[in-house]
Amino acid sequence: MQSSKQLAKTLKPIHLWAITVGMVIAGQYFGWNYGFKEGGIMGLVIASLLVTVFFTCFTLSYSELATSIPDAGGPSAYARQAMGPLGGYITGIACLLDFVFAPPAIAVSTGAYLHFLIPAVNPMYATIGIFILFIVINLQDIKGVAVIELVATIAALIGLAVFYAAGIPHVETANLFNESSFIGGGTGIMAAIPFAIWFFLAVEGGAMASEEMQNPQKNIPKGLISSILTLAVATILTLVVTAGLGGGIGNPADHPLPQALSGVYGEGALVVKVVAIIGLLGLVASLNGIIIGYSRQTYALARAGYFPAFMTRLNGNGVPVWALIIPGVIGIVCAASATYSDALIILSVFGAVLMYCLCMISLFILRRKHPHLDRPYKVSFPFVPGIALLLGLVFLFCVIRYSVMKLSLPMFGSDIPLWAVLLVMFAVAFIYYGWRARKHRGLLSNKLLVGENASVK
Repeated sequence: MQSSKQLAKTLKPIHLWAITVGMVIAGQYFGWNYGFKEGGIMGLVIASLLVTVFFTCFTLSYSELATSIPDAGGPSAYARQAMGPLGGYITGIACLLDFVFAPPAIAVSTGAYLHFLIPAVNPMYATIGIFILFIVINLQDIKGVAVIELVATIAALIGLAVFYAAGIPHVETANLFNESSFIGGGTGIMAAIPFAIWFFLAVEGGAMASEEMQNPQKNIPKGLISSILTLAVATILTLVVTAGLGGGIGNPADHPLPQALSGVYGEGALVVKVVAIIGLLGLVASLNGIIIGYSRQTYALARAGYFPAFMTRLNGNGVPVWALIIPGVIGIVCAASATYSDALIILSVFGAVLMYCLCMISLFILRRKHPHLDRPYKVSFPFVPGIALLLGLVFLFCVIRYSVMKLSLPMFGSDIPLWAVLLVMFAVAFIYYGWRARKHRGLLSNKLLVGENASVK
């Protein structure tokens, strides 16, 4: 095992597109449908349109950050340079909340899909097994893992195309426009926003592979922007077709697409089984992609001195092995002890939205502090990042007010309020930072480093 080694530059735009879309594609297959019970059909549609506008503006702005500072730390690297070590740390912790709690939610849904296809399969065993399998797969060379991601992502998109082709002829406008279209008016729309965000959650994770990109200044924007266009089209179609079929509106499940088709074709129909099987590939693509993301984020935080130096160690394939395994164990514990995934989704969404806002603030600060920083790609400033920041702050309020304060995380036989879970997590994180900063004064350095942050032992 190697203690220091630069990540290999082997990825091209198609790989970044596959990793980015793959990280997100599970959001098309489950999770978002819990928003039906919050805002109704049209309430969720409006929330999804607002979220699509946000992520379009965010991704364009994020491309500027990613090409200016192509660092495996992604958000934490940008915030560290803009707001100092503490800002980088908070942003990194928010990013880890996103990337550590999304995989168990996806794994839980994977178990549900397998149980739907094969009722004899115990969903908890399937959940744990698939999680462990992909941690092991990610110990291999990044290019090989990216090829797996590419194949799974394309298969998942084909699955969506099959769903659209089978579902569109049976869409009924009465299912879209009725007395349940709006629940709670404007409040319902705001309550649905956290679940609409799940359509795009983790789209920023592709930037964490930026150090492994060939010609990152040109190839990162190509990969990220093509990803957001792909996901925007899929989001509108998935939502409208599922709702138009009347699928899962009154009884949300972790397999909404097969559930919607079952109402038309019957649960045992071939097309339903095909969509469920391919849906598994979509979940696998996201699980695999987000595992890539959390391992690189953890590695980068350790390299910057926030976490112990042993987390920077790479195996013979150039993979940050401990940064892969330790968060993975946390995810497995969460997946094994959670009975359903909406609370895990909200924990992930909270971390993501907090991180999005901090990234946009970082962009504004960097434009002022480092006007001569090399920016091969420049977003329309300040209009586009301004929209992203404004919507991001609104979304953060919605997540806290309508989800964090309402939901609990079922773990170990009891329901723990999400606000209490988050409070404990951030308290521990700040205590640890204070101890680490006192023990390792080098952590307070804020020199501009791109992909070469020295770890603190």
